[in-house]
Amino acid sequence: MKAARVLRFGPPNVITNDDLPRPEPAAGQLLVRVKAAGVGNWDALIREGKIELQPLPLILGSELSGIVESIGAEVSGFKLGDEVYGATNDQFSGAYAEYALPLARKMAQKPKPLNFIEAASAPVVTVTAWQMLFEYAQVTAGQTVLILGAAGNVGSYAVQLASQAGLHVVATAATADLGYVRSLGAEKVVDYKEERAQEPFTGLDVVLDTVGGDSQQRSLRLLKPGGILVSVVSPVPETTQKRYGVRAAYFYVDVTTARLNRITELFDRGKLVTNVGTVLPLEEVRIAHEMLGGAPHKRGKIVLRIAP
Repeated sequence: MKAARVLRFGPPNVITNDDLPRPEPAAGQLLVRVKAAGVGNWDALIREGKIELQPLPLILGSELSGIVESIGAEVSGFKLGDEVYGATNDQFSGAYAEYALPLARKMAQKPKPLNFIEAASAPVVTVTAWQMLFEYAQVTAGQTVLILGAAGNVGSYAVQLASQAGLHVVATAATADLGYVRSLGAEKVVDYKEERAQEPFTGLDVVLDTVGGDSQQRSLRLLKPGGILVSVVSPVPETTQKRYGVRAAYFYVDVTTARLNRITELFDRGKLVTNVGTVLPLEEVRIAHEMLGGAPHKRGKIVLRIAP
């Protein structure tokens, strides 16, 4: 099988396209014929060696869609031929290949309205947005939430989920994306590049941070006492939380079958829309990673097409 690997850590040009034996599933695993793989910032961090979760060499990629070809021992809820999507494993690796061995507990049936490209774009970012809102912030209808980076892959789903949950959604985004974010359900969107862009937003119940840096720091003072900032970028020191009288949470996404099933239900009911950007063949994986590093690409999730 073809697979995109790194034999050493470094920039995008360390990625090699190699021929490897087709793997066999161990207990708890599925063998999936991969149709598409999502490309995300986590993949770049692993490629660069900033997050060392498993030894080299390793196959990159943490999310995929495809068809179940074989089922390992101790797996239930799947059958041969199932169209599935989800995350690979706790090491966030293995998806950029013609065959992958995801843990069954991180996979689910593919949403029926989505094609394989769309499905591969969704697992990590949708579950991240879900966890931010409902597990860490524990939002309730009527609250006001500020979403930083609302046109991004996580932010765009957070806007949809928050709006549908009855929250008042305010957001920051780039100039070109203001209308797009409003179309997802945000009540007010401001250009993040404008000086004091976040000043109109005060007395917030929740801030969802997908940006970090100065934006995260400025948003802390906009929270009401006891409000919460949830970040997937960087933690907020306890001393800072106490100074502002607020709470903060920082976490790594945990993709599970149960969480994906909730997301699948929303897609099946037409409640969520995907945000696919640039689609490339597996052979152009280096270009995909250059895009992660800032090379021009379409708004939305970068996806590798693995098989027709």
